[in-house]
Amino acid sequence: MADVTQIGHWINGARVAGESGREGDVFNPATGQVTGRVALASPGELDTAVAAARAALPGWRDTGLTKRTAVMFKLREIITARSDELARIITSEHGKVVSDAAGEVTRGLENVEFCAGLMHHLKGDYSEQISTGVDVHSVRQPVGVVACITPFNFPAMVPLWMVTTAIAAGNTVILKPSERDPSAALWLAEAFSEAGLPDGVLNVVNGDKEAVDGILDHDDVAAVSFVGSTPIAQYIYERAAGKGKRVQALGGAKNHMVVMPDAELDGAADAAVSAAYGSAGERCMAVSVLVAVGEVADPLVEKIAERMKKLTIGDGTDEASEMGPLITAEARDRVASYVEGAAGEGATVVVDGREKTFDGDGFFIGTSLVDNVRPGMKVYDEEIFGPVLSVVRVDTFEEAVKLVNDNQFANGVAIFTRDGKSAREFEYAIEVGMVGVNVPIPVPVGSFSFGGWKKSLFGDTHMYGPEAFNFYTRRKVVTSRWPEPTESQVDLGFPTH
Repeated sequence: MADVTQIGHWINGARVAGESGREGDVFNPATGQVTGRVALASPGELDTAVAAARAALPGWRDTGLTKRTAVMFKLREIITARSDELARIITSEHGKVVSDAAGEVTRGLENVEFCAGLMHHLKGDYSEQISTGVDVHSVRQPVGVVACITPFNFPAMVPLWMVTTAIAAGNTVILKPSERDPSAALWLAEAFSEAGLPDGVLNVVNGDKEAVDGILDHDDVAAVSFVGSTPIAQYIYERAAGKGKRVQALGGAKNHMVVMPDAELDGAADAAVSAAYGSAGERCMAVSVLVAVGEVADPLVEKIAERMKKLTIGDGTDEASEMGPLITAEARDRVASYVEGAAGEGATVVVDGREKTFDGDGFFIGTSLVDNVRPGMKVYDEEIFGPVLSVVRVDTFEEAVKLVNDNQFANGVAIFTRDGKSAREFEYAIEVGMVGVNVPIPVPVGSFSFGGWKKSLFGDTHMYGPEAFNFYTRRKVVTSRWPEPTESQVDLGFPTH
């Protein structure tokens, strides 16, 4: 029996034990064993964290941009030096293979590096002599206390996307990570503290729906960032916006990969397998639908199935493993139910991941490939969030575009082709927030922003990059004039100059 770790909160610069008496189990998904018990915050504990953030706000807002930049550089240094340690913490609670966890840390560091340029990102605008003797300038100021509610599938990267930008912009933060894998967030809080972040600027509150609702309703929380499923994203957006808060809520996805008749099929098959089954499909940017155009379907399905046979699924700490388990037994069983129901809806299960057996009690399932899928089937319509790739066959490019554009989700999409005209037309016509051309997972680099359209995003601001600084700051415009006393007079007309 593994030792069970008590996991509390991080409030006002220190780890604190939970006081509510409520706890949740944290598992090692590779073994199925409980390795930790995470405290679930009470309303009083949330109030304490928000009070710490509110008290720290004036001092952090007044901190010079040079000093804030120094914190970002030091944070990058700490995470870089200890990235292996962080990656193994992620694997121990999420289950993804260590190399994938290390990649997550690297992508999170991209945003730390971007935020280190905060002196540029926070610049205002200035126009002189708008009218005679009148100048106008704008400044960016922090929103206040902001909340970041992050998902289980990227327990380090998404907090680094949200929290780093919010802090760089001068805000103080309440981070509510997933209760399924909370330890990475606490590790990051300690790293921020070591980097010189003052106490109270970042607070980590572990909890469940009670904590989330407390955040959404709290009068002292000015803005909320969220990543998760579409129903929860919509709930968070509506409830927080109804309280007058600024909200960005990123929801679910059903990412399509369109393969044209002229595509290089071996490369397309490699990309499909990598993008569909990496991290056991628990990515909001995973390819879950392959759209085969014309005659490519049969050879492409055959090539994908052959590659699936060679995948090594096992404990994420084993260097030989290419795919780990799912996060929970419930997630595994939910994924299995989609595969089970696909044949009854008229689809063809080419490779059934339920048939693969594993030793022990881990939350493993094999990879699945389902052909002849159509809209209207659950396996197509719903976000599965697991290692299942559906194949939809269409005759033409136009049908492929319509299929993608008709979907309720619009997070990411990719096209594989060697024809520049088709690629350009696809890029122009497709109604999706992130597009890849011969790139299966088109997550933008840190100097751009991440986010989808339609039911993949509630709110109008994408995450990290330039749009994030817009979200975490408010614009203030100042119009100034310094007249001579003799120039003053009463004028009731509308000012025009």
